Amino acid sequence: MKSFRSYFLVLMLWVTPCLAESFKFIAYGDMPYKIPDDYPRYEKLIEVINQSKPAFTLFVGDTKSGSTPCSDEYNVIVKNYFNQFNSPLIYSVGDNEWTDCHRQLAGEYDPLERLEKLRQYFFKDRFSFGEKSISLNRQADVMREYSTYVENSYWIKNEFLFISIHIPGSNNNLGRTKEADEEYLTRNSANLAWIDYCFRLAETKHVKGIVFGFQADMFQEKKLAKEPTSGFKDTIESLSSHAQAFKKPVLLINGDSHRLLIDQPLKTTNSKFVLENVIRLQVMGEDQVEAVEIEVNSSSKQPFTFKPILIPENNNYQ
Repeated sequence: MKSFRSYFLVLMLWVTPCLAESFKFIAYGDMPYKIPDDYPRYEKLIEVINQSKPAFTLFVGDTKSGSTPCSDEYNVIVKNYFNQFNSPLIYSVGDNEWTDCHRQLAGEYDPLERLEKLRQYFFKDRFSFGEKSISLNRQADVMREYSTYVENSYWIKNEFLFISIHIPGSNNNLGRTKEADEEYLTRNSANLAWIDYCFRLAETKHVKGIVFGFQADMFQEKKLAKEPTSGFKDTIESLSSHAQAFKKPVLLINGDSHRLLIDQPLKTTNSKFVLENVIRLQVMGEDQVEAVEIEVNSSSKQPFTFKPILIPENNNYQ
């Protein structure tokens, strides 16, 4: 009996660390689009996410459609929903919240004024949203020369580095007006510095993998990686070169195109080979008021596995 108890104790000590290596988080974005009709569907999704008890949830931008007014009143509604999550929620900014606010249906706002309001309202301190918030390391705090960019942040969970970076659709705000181009140039510089900083941090901290969350579908067309007029060219080149040197697993999570997709979008710096250590998850959105659960297992060479959170009653065609 004594030997059996000793064996059982050894077995429990071996199993417990293995179980501790895994955790799960949720990614979603691009919702609610049809307002107010989508509010009940959105609330159902939040309920399902809360029931799954993730370590945290990542919202990758577009809190509304491009045809919904970009009002301060709506931002209050958005924040109230973010704080209905039981676990921490981290918000990465999309284009419909500011770059597209010049549109008539969006209220003909000044996009740069809307961006400033977003920063003041959603990123006024270092904490995430959610009932149980976490402290985030913001670029504005760790890189004082980029004090404007309070929306860029990082946090570490179980030896994995998570990064929120402000890369919106609509060509990253490049090419519409002179003022937009100037905004793009300064933010693009900050983003490239943030990518560089975070990869160096990953090496220093000896993390097992990196996860980036952002809004734009930078891989929608091949030309976005090559043409000088692309607002994503610099970012794609930076991610490719850093990920190639890093060699460990990298996960890119974006929204923008509203369809669930998992692929390998980055190539080596010579463009000859696919970077196999980089996986891209594009989450659903718009009509699909649903999300994706990602399990992270540090004991696996490919640590990321994906499970769509499908809610039949949230489908319009049911």
